[in-house]
Amino acid sequence: MNEYKITGNRIIVVGAGHAGIEAALAAARMGFKTILFTLTMDLIANMPCNPSIGGTGKGHLVFELTALGGEMGISADKAMLQSRMLNCSKGPAVHSLRMQEDRVKYREIMRHTLENQPNLTVIQAEVVRLCVEEGKVTGVVTRLGAFYTADAVIITTGTSLEGSIIIGECTYSAGPDNTIASVGLSDSLREAGIKVVRFKTGTPARVHSDSINYSVLEKQSGDEKAVLFSSHEYGENKRDCYITYTNEKTHEIINANLHRSPLFSGNIKGVGPRYCPSIEDKVIRFADKERHQLFIEPLGENTKEMYIQGLSSSMPEDVQDQIIHSIKGLENAVVMRAAYAIEYDCIDPTQIYPTLEFKAISGLYGAGQFNGTSGYEEAAAQGLVAGINAGLKLVGKEPMIIDRSEAYIGTLIDDIVTKGTNEPYRVMTSRSEYRLLLRQDNAEARLIEKGRYAGLISDERYAKYLEDKAALEAEIERMKKTTLPLSDRLCEIFEAAGYEKPTGGIRIGEVLKRPYIDYEKIKELDPTGGEVPEYIRQRAEIEIKYEGYIKKQLIQVEQFKKLEVKQLPDDIDYTKIKGIRLEAGQKLAKYRPKSIGQASRISGISPADISVLLIYLQQKNNKKGMNSNDF
Repeated sequence: MNEYKITGNRIIVVGAGHAGIEAALAAARMGFKTILFTLTMDLIANMPCNPSIGGTGKGHLVFELTALGGEMGISADKAMLQSRMLNCSKGPAVHSLRMQEDRVKYREIMRHTLENQPNLTVIQAEVVRLCVEEGKVTGVVTRLGAFYTADAVIITTGTSLEGSIIIGECTYSAGPDNTIASVGLSDSLREAGIKVVRFKTGTPARVHSDSINYSVLEKQSGDEKAVLFSSHEYGENKRDCYITYTNEKTHEIINANLHRSPLFSGNIKGVGPRYCPSIEDKVIRFADKERHQLFIEPLGENTKEMYIQGLSSSMPEDVQDQIIHSIKGLENAVVMRAAYAIEYDCIDPTQIYPTLEFKAISGLYGAGQFNGTSGYEEAAAQGLVAGINAGLKLVGKEPMIIDRSEAYIGTLIDDIVTKGTNEPYRVMTSRSEYRLLLRQDNAEARLIEKGRYAGLISDERYAKYLEDKAALEAEIERMKKTTLPLSDRLCEIFEAAGYEKPTGGIRIGEVLKRPYIDYEKIKELDPTGGEVPEYIRQRAEIEIKYEGYIKKQLIQVEQFKKLEVKQLPDDIDYTKIKGIRLEAGQKLAKYRPKSIGQASRISGISPADISVLLIYLQQKNNKKGMNSNDF
């Protein structure tokens, strides 16, 4: 599986959340001696907010992680309570899998995986200092004074870095779930020249299941076929979720107590996520809405705790109680954990390369919420990329850079390192220009070669992928060539979909290109329908149905890649390029983009600036005797 084995090099990962786990497992599986530090063993794979994996856009990330050899999807499948495919009323490009997880079981599975991984040691200790010599990381120091040498360090501190929990007028130092905060490392980062910023997130209260009146709530069951992230088999739904809503009384309570909200009193300084606001923020921002939807979700099979998704708050506890008891079905709810906001330190991600290595410090990488993102899935994706690239660098191999035309992981990383972010960044399908190409169903086809390059894909798994690929190509060819004979049933299907009756036989491929007709409707008429697995047949149908649109997007990708391959030398003095605007020159000098394509995506860089850069590159290369086609 691996092309190389290393025993002398050491990679250190600071933080055992979702980013740290993927980084550490990737490095260890690539053959590196790896240490994973955690503030407490209880924080390993913790889900301090919603115990779910996936969701809109996020599900894509988990499928992509699995394709690259990551662990999140495998553990999520094992700990799954409920599986639902979101956005099924829309096209396949935005179908996104979301799973409700057993929070404790997920932690146990991940901890077991870490503790049994060769080359990996998990240590409970607080890292307080980063050691850097001559622009290169050399190790870390713990609070007890122990010095650990390293050839590469990956920081994945999540929301624990200088964490402060805020509930009403009360503020105290703590990490997520009232664990200890990491104190001191931020100062060390600043001393190393790294820009540190302050963000905020939050989580709702948890209530006792037996105190909820489920009879007045809307039940939300899992899908009949419980789709999994890491297998083409189906799982088993074990628990239901429920839906309720805020109301006029809820909003009155919030409005009457805004003066006690740290969000509006100024006690909260950090910037919170726009796409997951506190309930008090939603009520003010969307004052025209009479109600807001809430989801009541289980935290596990063996706990009575229920999570109220959509009710994040930092209000005082007494106000939280009033808010909760004003909601239908929660009138007598017993609060087991109060909602809270948490502020934490993170970095400006424009300081790192697409490899997630810091530009100014060789061998130092960042991943997850440390990089200014939100969410378990975004964190895990970055952790995997950082772990792989740290390992590849230590053996002198080319880094694994995933561009935005290849994966949502590429879109996520390109967005934060190119544009930065002024709030916790969240992946959404709308962020990608190439949604039809970056579907969940084809994640393996898009990324397995990269996982293979990193040494994370076994020979057995790769052989199965090649087998599926051949089966898919054969099924697409069969569907395009097979003719459905004219029949009364075929005419009924056409009429029901709003089409004129066919006058003769028609090929399956042509039928599938018509909106409102899918394979399930014509399956009984298929004269040569084989026994291909359902997932192969479904993907074949998508490839045929959207063939024309896919070709158009592939042309867009070709145009995108033409700009991506035009590399910008590291030594360019942008302030001396004639014709480029002062603002553009300053931004280019600050961000040091690697390519024309990346430069074009920096906020404030205009098409005119890009034209000047292209002319500059052509002139520079012509002076070296190169043809304009060489760059």
